[in-house]
Amino acid sequence: MQKITIVICNYNHGRFLADAIDSSLSQDYPETGVLVIDDGSTDGSREIVESYAGRIRALYKENGGQVSAYNDAVNMIDTEFVILLDSDDLLYKGAVSEVMQAFEAGDSVKVQFRLDVVDSAGKPSGKYVPHSVAPVDCGRLLRRGWLYPSPPASGNAYRTSALKKIFPVPEASSNRYGADFYAIYGVALLGAIAMIPKSLGAYRVHRTENTGIDFANSDSIDKAPRALTKRWSILRQLARSRLGIELPPSFHDFSLEKAYFCSAVYRASFAKRWRWVSRQSHGYLRSIVANPFWSYKKKIGMLALSSLCLLPYSPLSDFAVRYISNPLARRRL
Repeated sequence: MQKITIVICNYNHGRFLADAIDSSLSQDYPETGVLVIDDGSTDGSREIVESYAGRIRALYKENGGQVSAYNDAVNMIDTEFVILLDSDDLLYKGAVSEVMQAFEAGDSVKVQFRLDVVDSAGKPSGKYVPHSVAPVDCGRLLRRGWLYPSPPASGNAYRTSALKKIFPVPEASSNRYGADFYAIYGVALLGAIAMIPKSLGAYRVHRTENTGIDFANSDSIDKAPRALTKRWSILRQLARSRLGIELPPSFHDFSLEKAYFCSAVYRASFAKRWRWVSRQSHGYLRSIVANPFWSYKKKIGMLALSSLCLLPYSPLSDFAVRYISNPLARRRL
């Protein structure tokens, strides 16, 4: 039986950390180890980790950001398989067993699975991520610049040997976060991706009461485009220097184009909405019409929904924008 490590990267999430550790220790796959990387927490997280002495491994480091924590984690992992679990998320009891079955069924470099979206108290929202199924050969489309549908960090399991070809990632003040971006998309350049079409864990969202256009725990609507563009640039450099793969200068991603679209038309005047669509909507429309991961039905539905954002009746238009941008607001709207 092959071994797997669940790595929990934590920074000041002490109020959730015990749940993440307990969910990892309760896995029904016998050869499961747990490693906690504490990135200089100041909220008492260290005491929580120390209470599990003898049951888990731990590294206490100075605060350096998520990229730094991932670099240390990948360097420390001594098993061929790993799940990188965020400290405010958790895994269901049979998650590791299902992941290992998927790895054993083929030569995948990554196995991904859905995550149920819960609020800060752990209450289910009725939503899950991701909504689309990624093809096995994500790398082929990635080489053309298409970011494939993936769950957040905690919904991914990797072959460590593949991760070690991507990490360490350069650490800089402008690149402290988003380490899962490099793992999720970098590894896809190295082999097949397997998808388990069921929820095997929970993704905790801390802003479920916000009914605006921001979504979950992601970067702000203004910051997200800049952050993703920076990460793509770094991934291109890593792919070129370490893998001999040349990625295109720009990438295609509905989430990013959605951020541009929603920030431009939300609560904007009727004239401003149409001006943006007539002059700047090419990328947004391309991310829908040419999206290789969506069915025709989904594309038509999204185009129809987007058209509602351009109606002169602003309450309905803004409703449509919120519906597109923030899935967590849908059950209330």
